[in-house]
Amino acid sequence: MSTKKPVTPDVPDAPPREKRPGMLEAILLPTLAAGVLVALWQGAVVLSHTDVFPAPLAVLQGLRELAHKGVLAGYVRDSLLRVGAGYSLALIFGIPLGMTLGWYAWTARAINPVIQLLRPISPLAWIPVAIVLFGVTNLAAVFLIFLGSFFPIVVATMNGVRNVPQMYLSAGRNFGLSAPALFSRVIFPAALPRVLTGLRVALGVAWLVVVAAEMIAVDSGLGYLVIDSRNAGKRYDLVVAAMLLIGVIGLALNTLVRLIERLRAVRWGFLAS
Repeated sequence: MSTKKPVTPDVPDAPPREKRPGMLEAILLPTLAAGVLVALWQGAVVLSHTDVFPAPLAVLQGLRELAHKGVLAGYVRDSLLRVGAGYSLALIFGIPLGMTLGWYAWTARAINPVIQLLRPISPLAWIPVAIVLFGVTNLAAVFLIFLGSFFPIVVATMNGVRNVPQMYLSAGRNFGLSAPALFSRVIFPAALPRVLTGLRVALGVAWLVVVAAEMIAVDSGLGYLVIDSRNAGKRYDLVVAAMLLIGVIGLALNTLVRLIERLRAVRWGFLAS
């Protein structure tokens, strides 16, 4: 008597997970790339014999000059404070509004068209309005940063709530969770991946807006440093130094949000996306 083995269906292999780069690789490769760019920069300045565009060493000396005068830290601080104020206001108002629009369909039908109408308008187009409302003050820059951050946060939060799997909601209701508990323990954690993506995009927009606003609406910050260095003696070494600082700080802010995405407390929500 022969026994037949049960036939099991072929199950496709799971796609291999992307291997995270080691600490050495994560630091070494960007450092090498930056070194190559600096070398190309220096070579282009030497070969072109330009007297306008500064060499890397001249930019470094410009940074030292600003630090020695005691103004560099103040410029960075002012820009970060403005971004922090406008971005925080966008968080305070944007996340609750986005969750409301994502959960209550009637509110989305009423308010979402207005949001979609205002969202494509560049924050820079609001500069004249901001100056009229607040004058050449910090409030004008904070207002522009708020506008630039608010809409990405609202849209990302709304989409995150709308895409929470139905089985998560059913499981929460079966456990007898109240509406507030369902929001705090199920809906928001499940929507968190999209929310964090919106927060990262909004932070990048906020940093772009503050630089542009400082060129027009205030008299301090890194954006002001760019335009002031250009107008006061055509100090392009300081212009490029300010540009590099803007890029480095923007990279640091983006990295900070990505680190938050990796926290254990928010990881389970990524399974829902």
